[in-house]
Amino acid sequence: MTARARPLIIGAGPAGIRAAQTLVAAGLAPIVVDEGAACGGQIYRQPPVADGRDGRALYGSEAAKAERLHRGFADLAGRIDYLPNALVWNLLDGTADVLVQGASRRIVHDGVILATGATDRVLPVPGWTLPGVFTLGGAQIALKAQGCAIGSRVVFVGTGPLLYLVAWQYMKAGVEIAAVLDAAPAAARLALLKGLASFPAIILRGIRFVADLRLRRVPLYQGVTRLRFEGASRLSAISFEAAGRSRSVDCDGVGYGLGLRSETQLADLSGCRFEFSPRDRAWLPVRDAASRSTVQGVYLAGDGAGIAGADAAERAGERAALALCEDRGLPVDASRAAQLEAELARIGHFRSLLERAFPFPAHWVRDLQKETHVCRCEEVRVSTVQAVIEQFGITELNRLKAVSRVGMGRCQGRICGTAAAEFLAADAGLPIDRVGRLRAQPPVKPLPLSLDDEHAEAAE
Repeated sequence: MTARARPLIIGAGPAGIRAAQTLVAAGLAPIVVDEGAACGGQIYRQPPVADGRDGRALYGSEAAKAERLHRGFADLAGRIDYLPNALVWNLLDGTADVLVQGASRRIVHDGVILATGATDRVLPVPGWTLPGVFTLGGAQIALKAQGCAIGSRVVFVGTGPLLYLVAWQYMKAGVEIAAVLDAAPAAARLALLKGLASFPAIILRGIRFVADLRLRRVPLYQGVTRLRFEGASRLSAISFEAAGRSRSVDCDGVGYGLGLRSETQLADLSGCRFEFSPRDRAWLPVRDAASRSTVQGVYLAGDGAGIAGADAAERAGERAALALCEDRGLPVDASRAAQLEAELARIGHFRSLLERAFPFPAHWVRDLQKETHVCRCEEVRVSTVQAVIEQFGITELNRLKAVSRVGMGRCQGRICGTAAAEFLAADAGLPIDRVGRLRAQPPVKPLPLSLDDEHAEAAE
């Protein structure tokens, strides 16, 4: 264990970086733990080695923000303890269990800021386990961090702003875009008009992405249903319905995503209270305007407590750090805290408009075929889930997990949890908030089964 308790920040994306800067400015020396090899999170991910691309090539119009955060975090060297490539796999009673270089360390902390970020949200569709099918985030990481594409002729499918951003990024990189398929109907875009006056730059940037894709004659389809990825041993085509017609597009790569889902496992292990968010269609840890959770000394920042984007994450990270300082009796600029809360509320309103413009296609679960895998880790198919629901009269998600093994695999429900909840709700005829949520348990991600002698000694 560490010799003395210090603040702990989990995550070094926009929220974690701003939190660290704020704590250091207040005279504290936080410990920052991050799974990435370098700071930036998913949105501002840095290549593992320099490959000649500048910030504009990597981050587009967000290059200035990315470079500012990278430089700001580098300036903290010597004033924080930074553990990259490290996994926090458990949190309990003021301690964090961390896997670092194959050894497990237990870190005592005096206040923790959870800036755990988000991952892609998907629903299973026939063929989604074929090689060549990637999530949108995975496709973006391949391009941004590795400088490679997921195919030579790629289709992007799903809904949400990320769909058009990644398609545009691939197009600008010279990859052939075979089509962009959006689950949201065209009429839903009218919701964005209400945000044009307050967030013109964001909306106009999205319009530009779509316009550029159309200029390159990329086929764009909206209101897509009955999606199916085709191929024998690898992806070769995608079939779907749009505007009442069945269609098919040949491709060798797919980027697929239905928005993002918050990483909430550590908040759960910390004992935070959760509430269902109709907007996010998910159970989220409760936080107040100052980013305090319902557990003393636990603060929530960024997309890990509700999807709102990188700008909101920066502000929430700073506000969480100010709340930690307040709770320690340190002086805090009250006007700055109030400004951050007002900005976060404004961004939250825009986030609600985005959700109406890009609604989650929950109705897709009604079209799932019996042979489709719901849980790819445990290879549990739709037919198995239907059978156990009917046999045992299951109406609660953890009960479904216990009986069917959905969510028991390597991802611990990160990928299949959304689908299992949606499927159970639809099959049982219940509102989605009535079927509950998967409970987190340590380790939140896979760990080595054994350690060598050196690592075992370090773990003790």
